[in-house]
Amino acid sequence: MQTDRTDSRSIASEVVHDVRRLVDLEVMLAKQELKELAITNAVAAACAAAAAIFAVIALLVAVPVLVVVAVPWKWEAALAWAVTYLVIAAGLALYARRRLALHAPRRTLDSLKENKEWVLRQLRSTGR
Repeated sequence: MQTDRTDSRSIASEVVHDVRRLVDLEVMLAKQELKELAITNAVAAACAAAAAIFAVIALLVAVPVLVVVAVPWKWEAALAWAVTYLVIAAGLALYARRRLALHAPRRTLDSLKENKEWVLRQLRSTGR
């Protein structure tokens, strides 16, 4: 009878140790995944900022040039500059929009579900 309790306690102790290890690993995984997500979002935010800068440059360059060069035929150069900057801005904005990802860390959540199932299986098998 005493041996059964000792075995149950040692098995329970092993399960607790394994659960602690899993929790530590999950925390490390979550930190790594959030770090990767932060880096990706920082790049996307930088591209969005660059897109805004190019859009402002397009306005700051094109409008004065269009006003000063209101003489026929010269306005096409100013329009070409504005269109070029706007195309660059649009491309960067689309890239930033595609790269920006605000979501929960999926791998960590999946791993936590698997660990929960494992712990429940371990507890059920020790309870027999």
